[in-house]
Amino acid sequence: MFKYAALLAFVSVVTAQSQLYGQCGGIGWTGSTTCVAGATCTVLNDYYSQCLPGAASSSSTPTTVSSSHSTTTASSTGTSSAPTSTATPAAGNPFEGYTIYLSPYYANEIALAAGNITDSTLKAKAASIANIPTFTWLDTVAKVPDLGTYLADADSIQKSTGQKQLVQIVVYDLPDRDCAAKASNGEFSIADNGQANYFNYMDQIVAQIQKYPDVRVVAVIEPDSLANLVTNLNVQKCANAETTYKACVTYALKQLSSVGVYQYMDAGHAGWLGWPANISPAATLFTQMYQAGGSSPFIRGLATNVANYNALTAASPDPITQGNPNYDESHYINALAPMLASSGFPAQFIVDQGRSGVQNIRQQWGDWCNIKGAGFGTRPTTNTGNSYIDSIVWVKPGGECDGTSNSSSPRYDSTCSLSDADQPAPEAGTWFQEYFQTLVSKASPSL
Repeated sequence: MFKYAALLAFVSVVTAQSQLYGQCGGIGWTGSTTCVAGATCTVLNDYYSQCLPGAASSSSTPTTVSSSHSTTTASSTGTSSAPTSTATPAAGNPFEGYTIYLSPYYANEIALAAGNITDSTLKAKAASIANIPTFTWLDTVAKVPDLGTYLADADSIQKSTGQKQLVQIVVYDLPDRDCAAKASNGEFSIADNGQANYFNYMDQIVAQIQKYPDVRVVAVIEPDSLANLVTNLNVQKCANAETTYKACVTYALKQLSSVGVYQYMDAGHAGWLGWPANISPAATLFTQMYQAGGSSPFIRGLATNVANYNALTAASPDPITQGNPNYDESHYINALAPMLASSGFPAQFIVDQGRSGVQNIRQQWGDWCNIKGAGFGTRPTTNTGNSYIDSIVWVKPGGECDGTSNSSSPRYDSTCSLSDADQPAPEAGTWFQEYFQTLVSKASPSL
């Protein structure tokens, strides 16, 4: 575990100097703390100080950015001026009173998929999925401009109908992403300017959102990332990524808060962090990240069960959950929320139920890839039956593949070839028609 404390005192000047826009400080940083001529070491957050254009640094004491919610607009360097935030957080559930914007991209996928189904009853059920809101995943920089298109469309709908629109996104592009997975499909590498690239990615997202202040945005922040820091620091890639993950998530929280985005940090699921040995360290980490983000009211809470299959409330414990008292998402949330509140994080939750319609279908609780026999679950609603839960949501777009079963693929993960994984499966993120049809046919409640 780590502490959010004052930045490390820099006590010596080293010969090697960080280049313009290079890192020069932050918690855990062991490299140079001075910058080349023409740049000043500037604190962006507790975990990242950067050499920014300005007077040459003659000492090792970094300059601090004046605003705790400093936000940059899109640029090639990720260091442009911060916009002035006029966002005022609304009291209560951010989903209440808003119509959730339907992703045109996913609706198109559904239309094509339904068109390939011959059975008329199944076709009609499949087509209806286009009317169920899901999240848009910004898993590459190339997808960020699409967000601007969707926000503009939502803004137009809002103005023409008077119905307030809410756009749902997933921020998912950390450098060395999926650090504990057997195969990662991230586009950034820590060793290759990854942190600066991520900051630029965030800057571009903020620039799009800033153009449409009347459209509400809800974001899930970096699925699996913080959970990996709770349980998988024994994996070298995760240990190496810890400081960068924290720096990037902190940056995301602050930047998005400055433009009024309601955020839910990903908190794994009951079968990951719900175990007695994991839940207390998890609460500590999430609280510390909340504080690192400035304890903004826009950091609404946590998202659970993203792209997973757990029940919100299980009729009876799945045999694979034996030994874990938090055997479904409700038990997990009811245990975690008071821990967070007692440490100063008044967290609310959203829970993904997009593929949780069928239970007791996994061989192990950690199995996650294209699980056979899964069905669409409870539709998105704010009628959750739990005061801690703002909304049931569909974060994972059902029908988009989790990962390929082709062992010769560079992105192959052997989890996708387990006996409870549907095969043959295409590449991660591409459309998996057979799997989609199963999700439709086994949906519970029925479509």
